Amino acid sequence: MALALALGRRGMGRVWPNPAVGCVIVRGGRVLGRGWTADGGRPHAETQALAQAGDARGATAYVTLEPCAHHGRTPPCAEALVASGVARVVVAVGDPDPRVAGRGIAILQAAGIAVTTGVREAEARADHAGFLRRVTEGRPWLTLKLAASLDGRIATATGESQWITGPAARARVHALRARHDAVLVGAGTARDDDPLLTVRGMGERPQPVRVVLSRDLRLPLDGQLARTARAVPLWLLHAAGADAAPWEALGVRCLPCPVEAGTLDLRGALEVLAAQGITRVFCEGGGQVAASLLDGDLVDELVLFQAGVALGAEGRPMLGALGIERLAEAPRLRLAGMEAIGGDVMSRWTHG
Repeated sequence: MALALALGRRGMGRVWPNPAVGCVIVRGGRVLGRGWTADGGRPHAETQALAQAGDARGATAYVTLEPCAHHGRTPPCAEALVASGVARVVVAVGDPDPRVAGRGIAILQAAGIAVTTGVREAEARADHAGFLRRVTEGRPWLTLKLAASLDGRIATATGESQWITGPAARARVHALRARHDAVLVGAGTARDDDPLLTVRGMGERPQPVRVVLSRDLRLPLDGQLARTARAVPLWLLHAAGADAAPWEALGVRCLPCPVEAGTLDLRGALEVLAAQGITRVFCEGGGQVAASLLDGDLVDELVLFQAGVALGAEGRPMLGALGIERLAEAPRLRLAGMEAIGGDVMSRWTHG
């Protein structure tokens, strides 16, 4: 199952709206076939592993998520496993999708196949967290990335920010982008930084969807995002009534979102992304968007890069106003890991 999980992770950021599943077929202590969900979500991991195995009669299949039981563009994987003649299927975690939700396991058991569940379940839940959250809560998993000085500043008073962190940290950011379905920023970041938001330095690969929150669509039509919209997917989340025509003419997908107190409702915006099949979002700012996500309890994981430089109180803070008057009101996260990257430090924070 450890191997199946490792294989499944290869599909992260590449297979939405499907989960990134891994599968290993074993008989007599020998691996017959390995597979993971292919780019775009098809073929599924089980199909690939069975094809590689050829003859899987009497073998054991290790799968990181309950095999699907519904007919889509391909037949159900549960039926493919039955047809292959495997004797046993080991499943890490069940699939809560109403089209599956135990039906995959029931199909296997009805065919006389022994089924074991819950093997390395905690790891599988972590790997499939985006898919599970979209299915059960209607929103994607959200990772918030912040990069700041030792004193929590993201730029000097004049706005200079390139580069606070070093090249090794920036390379890690590209690797993190690659593991997510979408990269999210606010309109202010899009205007001020003119970012590209693509994965670079990792060879040819599918790019995450670039998403910008912009209530009124007041974004530069000559910026890097606009110029590359036909080459790399760009989605704009905006208020109903905003003029989307100039952007749609560039091949941009414009999605209306609910508005609350004059600004885009971030929970509603994430639900819109989930409805489009997005399971994992990597948010890269800016400060007010980050603060609003924390305040709305919408951050599942926070990744903080800190550089060994101090910019002082006149520098721009990494978080916007939270309106906190008492310490008990502050969002509190738990340290999940820390790592030195070049001359910088990366820390990961999750909920208690």
